[in-house]
Amino acid sequence: MTIFDPLMLQENVIATWEKQGADPSNCLLYWRRHQLLVRRSLPQPVILTNRQKPPYLPPLSDPQWLVECLRRSPVRLVRGDVNLEERSLRAWADACVRSNKTLYLRLPTAAQLPQRRTGTRWRFKRVCDWTLAALALGLLSPIFVGIAIAVTLTSPGPIFFAQWRVGERGKLFRILKFRTMMTDAEKYHHQVMAGQASDCLHKREDDPRITPLGRWLRRYSLDELPQLINVLRGEMSLVGPRPWALYDAVRIRPELRSRLNALPGITGAWQVEARSHLVDLDAVNDRDLEYLRNWSLVGDLRILLRTVPKVLSGFGAY
Repeated sequence: MTIFDPLMLQENVIATWEKQGADPSNCLLYWRRHQLLVRRSLPQPVILTNRQKPPYLPPLSDPQWLVECLRRSPVRLVRGDVNLEERSLRAWADACVRSNKTLYLRLPTAAQLPQRRTGTRWRFKRVCDWTLAALALGLLSPIFVGIAIAVTLTSPGPIFFAQWRVGERGKLFRILKFRTMMTDAEKYHHQVMAGQASDCLHKREDDPRITPLGRWLRRYSLDELPQLINVLRGEMSLVGPRPWALYDAVRIRPELRSRLNALPGITGAWQVEARSHLVDLDAVNDRDLEYLRNWSLVGDLRILLRTVPKVLSGFGAY
């Protein structure tokens, strides 16, 4: 099998990936300064000259081929078009993590990010994040053990659930949770959410994939405790906007996509003010943008203090 090497290709368009099977969209790959840009192809076929024509790339149905390509190439990071289908972004993210590369979404710049306006205060916030997350993990370790045993005894499958989410500057990361659903629940996601409105979050109170223990864990947000590990990794904050899943992120209107640059949080303004009572995509994004514009350390402290009674009461959780 011939291994694709980006160094052999032109600096402009280096490949047209013909994808087959269930996913009908095509990818255009561009090579720029040790970055691989992955874009959704145009509806009309792209005509390339003989000088530009790249070698044929196998379909995405052979993910190992892509992993080997990335491993052997000088690519340092991959930037994916947010207009790609969720299936494509997830496949690229899986290939990147297996080849020790990083995948970012290509997003419009966001001037309202607080770390760009308040350097010293933002650095203090991040120090507090790491310190409090480490203390919380230590204090809550007996609860972690108890939940892990309960998940193992009540349903087959792994203890933790990992899912691709959009992080700071569009960097994709795997959010960690205690598993609250049946094994392979992701395979049935779109089938279960088929009746949801196109402009709403993919959430259902009567989701049939949730286990009995999972419903109890979700009610008191105990399934989200492993996200403290994401905070220690630098992927999340204790307080911040909602970490968007790919199936929601790809449906955000273009004029609101700059919000995806923000560092996500375990809790935030939406979680304590509305949560599942407000599931309109635009409304949630508008609330997050308002939080970012008016960010302050005092505001984050207020959100943390409001989170405790909300969690204990099971506010908007399912």
